[in-house]
Amino acid sequence: MRIPFRRAGLAVAVLPALAVPLAAKAEIPNHTLKIGILNDQSGPFADQSGKGSVAAAELAVEDFAKDAGPLKVEILYGDHQNKPDIGSNIVRQWVDQDGVTAVADAVNSGVGLAVNQILHDKNRTFVASNVGTSDLTGKFCEPTTVQWNMDTWAMGNATARALAKQGDKSWYFISFDYALGQALQRDATEALTKLGGTVVGSVKHPLGTTDFGSYLLQAQSSGARVVAFADTGGDLITGVKQANEFGVTPKQTLAGLFTQITDVEAMGLKAAQGLIVTESFYWDLNDATRAFSKRFAAKMGGKMPTANQAGVYSSVLAYLQAAKAADTIEGDKVVAQMRKAPIQDPLLGTVTVRVDGRAVHPMYVFRVKKPDQSKGKWDDYELVDTIPTDQAFRPLTDGGCALVH
Repeated sequence: MRIPFRRAGLAVAVLPALAVPLAAKAEIPNHTLKIGILNDQSGPFADQSGKGSVAAAELAVEDFAKDAGPLKVEILYGDHQNKPDIGSNIVRQWVDQDGVTAVADAVNSGVGLAVNQILHDKNRTFVASNVGTSDLTGKFCEPTTVQWNMDTWAMGNATARALAKQGDKSWYFISFDYALGQALQRDATEALTKLGGTVVGSVKHPLGTTDFGSYLLQAQSSGARVVAFADTGGDLITGVKQANEFGVTPKQTLAGLFTQITDVEAMGLKAAQGLIVTESFYWDLNDATRAFSKRFAAKMGGKMPTANQAGVYSSVLAYLQAAKAADTIEGDKVVAQMRKAPIQDPLLGTVTVRVDGRAVHPMYVFRVKKPDQSKGKWDDYELVDTIPTDQAFRPLTDGGCALVH
């Protein structure tokens, strides 16, 4: 079987050969860090991550250049096609044959859990920028993995908190029938229950569903105040569009537990207006996010970055800085370096990496604007609530991570 990955081009950050005296034995082989961006390049999550994640990683390499010294950085990327076996094969080849020192993104929970184990066994770093399942820093935590950006607990918790404030405490779930959907529903249910809310029903659907009619009829008849989509990508887009056609939105609040701005753009504001979403990043949040987004758009034909893509930038930059500081490619030592002090990240704010591998920072709840509120393309969100760092992620002692003592 041909392993579907490509070399994205060499991004070099290096001083002249004689400018810096090199140690007789380099801890980082050939003074080169190689990062594999593993994601969905052609399927339902390609817009959320895909080639945009590669572009974001390249921007991180550009920003690392001023501190790189003699280090060179190379970016590879691969399409796992949302299949854990394909993703696993790519990663094994990357590490064993291509000398990849870290893997970022992943974007699919099933793939991410498989890669998590491989990279632990090979003692290489996994910056799981966009693996949603909170089990990655729970029962499957590893000392070589950092879960960046978001997870199912954070998204369910933030959404439930924001909606409970406006009295929406009865929910009906329409969920993916695989790891991500199960984790989103489980974690949102936990948060909702603690807030005094109830789940009045749920239904599961396979990846790639095109007809949500029966699911939406069940949601309507449930009488729930909130219809929560525990899915993402193409399925979420289809579900929200059809919810608008079925007339769900005027009577019930829609929540997309894993929504990104490219999803909203694909839905259109007419269909998506009022949708509640939780994100770690929005391009128009502040001056720093706008500056990064301008650079990203210049590489991506005017597209604004998603939270996934911003997470790749942040996690790759943090990895490069930690690997240089630790002077090693050993995953457990690099992650230990990342835990030593809070990271001042330009996009996510102050980021702290916990012993369970969870990178914590604020999370944001948004409401999708009505068409007449938007000033133009990509002007999609209004801020509803900010969840501070100490409330945004699952408490360290609650996840069941064996690294927590």
